[in-house]
Amino acid sequence: MTARLPGRRTTFDAPHFLLRVLFPLESRHDTSRYPLSIAAARDIEAIEFHPKVTFLVGENGSGKSTLIEAIAVLMGLNPEGGTQNFAFSTRASHSSLAGMLRPVRGVKRPKTRFFLRAESFFNLATNIEDLDTPPDSFGPPIGPNYSDKSLHEQSHGESFMALMLNRFGPQGLYILDEPEAALSPQRQLAMLVRMHDLVGQGCQFIIATHSPILMAYPDATIYQLDDRGILPTTLRDTDHYRVTLDFLRDPEKRIADLLGD
Repeated sequence: MTARLPGRRTTFDAPHFLLRVLFPLESRHDTSRYPLSIAAARDIEAIEFHPKVTFLVGENGSGKSTLIEAIAVLMGLNPEGGTQNFAFSTRASHSSLAGMLRPVRGVKRPKTRFFLRAESFFNLATNIEDLDTPPDSFGPPIGPNYSDKSLHEQSHGESFMALMLNRFGPQGLYILDEPEAALSPQRQLAMLVRMHDLVGQGCQFIIATHSPILMAYPDATIYQLDDRGILPTTLRDTDHYRVTLDFLRDPEKRIADLLGD
């Protein structure tokens, strides 16, 4: 299975940094063991990326984070987050999937790359402080590149936004794993605005998310990960959108149904 629009090859006019990821047949061995036991990893032949924004969506356990982590590692980024210059490791828990994939890059190269992983962002912020503290500090401090105050001295959501506002710049490849985890709905809207600004500056985003707000970004491709593998979809066809809409139409009734009252 190749993740592309049904019935025709997906082509994009705009230049982008990562065109697609291939999963050669010879890379697949024991499909009964993780990560090949996940349909998204087992059944895919290639996934093509939108030049601006690609979303990976699906239920917990569908393989979103496994796949996006593998893409980040494939692009030379630390599996726990950061740029290619970060080497910290709290626990070596990333899968072997990256070693099975092959990237197809565009002619252009990104000026900067970053992997934002919500679950290990605390460790990233700690590593930034450690690198700026003697005797580990060499050269000018890197903390001001992220915010005018320590990321640990801000709320989780504030530090996420500080990262996007200060560290993310033009011509960048940004791989994000559930960035909405720390963001209120209002901050998710603010993230959309900032993301749109960066797209206008030649950036490419690949995002694993549960957020219908983020998925609403108009110039994007959405892939659904489930037991069928990876298939293109639309915002309104995702379970995330349908479940959220159904709940908000009559929250009292939905709660009563769920709780049996």
